[in-house]
Amino acid sequence: VQLVESGGGLVQPGGSLRLSCAASGFRFSSYWMYWVRQAPGKGLEWVSSITTSGGRAYYGDSVKGRFTISRDNAKNTLYLQMNSLKFEDTAVYYCATDSKGTNRGKGTPVTVSS
Repeated sequence: VQLVESGGGLVQPGGSLRLSCAASGFRFSSYWMYWVRQAPGKGLEWVSSITTSGGRAYYGDSVKGRFTISRDNAKNTLYLQMNSLKFEDTAVYYCATDSKGTNRGKGTPVTVSS
């Protein structure tokens, strides 16, 4: 299993970023997929989940209404569109095959700062 995140960076509060996760080594279309994050000095936090087909998505309260998870099974790629970013969204973002992030990539850092 290989998960490679990209798209992170420095953004001002209120800005947007789109994260991507390229998956390989497993049947991507058969797995629910997840985004989790780890803020500086804190533990892993579940952010969002998406079903195998992409038909249903779930979000943590802290990101609901601002983030959108999606997937392209033909490209074996998972996405996270992040809008209205806040200081407290600063974290390393990981895609994972489980909600606790046990099997995750190396992550992409997101810094929200003015």
